[in-house]
Amino acid sequence: MHNLYKLALFLWLFASQSSNAQNGIVVFQSDFGLKDGAVSAMKGVAMGVSPALKLFDLTHDIPAYNIWEAAYRLHQTVPYYPKGTVFVSVCDPGVGTERHSVVLLTKSGHYIVTPDNGTLTLVAEHLGIGQVRQIDEAINRLRNSNQSYTFHGRDVYAYTAARLASHTIRFEQVGPKLPTEVVRLPYQKAETANGMLKGTIPVLDIQYGNIWSNIPKSMIDQLDIKPGAMVRVQIFQNDQSLYDKSVTFVNTFGEAPVGDDVAYINSLLNFSIAINQGNFSEKYKVFSGPDWRIVLSKASK
Repeated sequence: MHNLYKLALFLWLFASQSSNAQNGIVVFQSDFGLKDGAVSAMKGVAMGVSPALKLFDLTHDIPAYNIWEAAYRLHQTVPYYPKGTVFVSVCDPGVGTERHSVVLLTKSGHYIVTPDNGTLTLVAEHLGIGQVRQIDEAINRLRNSNQSYTFHGRDVYAYTAARLASHTIRFEQVGPKLPTEVVRLPYQKAETANGMLKGTIPVLDIQYGNIWSNIPKSMIDQLDIKPGAMVRVQIFQNDQSLYDKSVTFVNTFGEAPVGDDVAYINSLLNFSIAINQGNFSEKYKVFSGPDWRIVLSKASK
């Protein structure tokens, strides 16, 4: 009986240690675009570590130097991949400076290889920080790349991610353990105040120019805003008011005439506003980022 107990304990410990095991998937994100060979070079480095890896792209159309949008795209995507997936996020205007190169293990069991420059703001908040390790470049750097100072995405991040995803190294071999904190960008979190909902515009639904907020459906429900109701929407950049209208809250765009401004809940279950078959961002010159705020309240028809 004692031996059976020890065996059960061993199997439980093994399962616990393996729950965040790397699964051979690497997902790449950058602000590089696809006009040159930068993204392909990163993938080439990864395949050089292990041709058995499964490589995917999150996006390479992050606007140049826009760390906030890189943070949001990770938040939007990471939870939908299985535990053990390794993400590489390179939006790094400070490349070559003293900012840390890290691997974050989230409490959800995902790995993110990135500069610690604010890119981890939202995944740290929503998925939690399990551990953070600084990449030891003496071990985890592409051979013969020491003379290169401006392409850490290829020389450090893709290489480290591939070694981690392929089980060439364990997470503990990435480098020294850091405090369980990351650089965070300030922004307006969703909140309720005096019958109004306040939040930020973290990102656009870029293809259509729709405005996505960080105000969750649960807050809309608490304010008792139902489809067919009118919602007053105010949008500010810093303290400048750029939009103040009452619009209809709908379930689907088909419930409103073409060309009308409409409010709706997007695929991430957050409040959004759009023009039915139009481009809200382009028409009203409303964009996204931590300097943008949105305020909602119930309005009369």
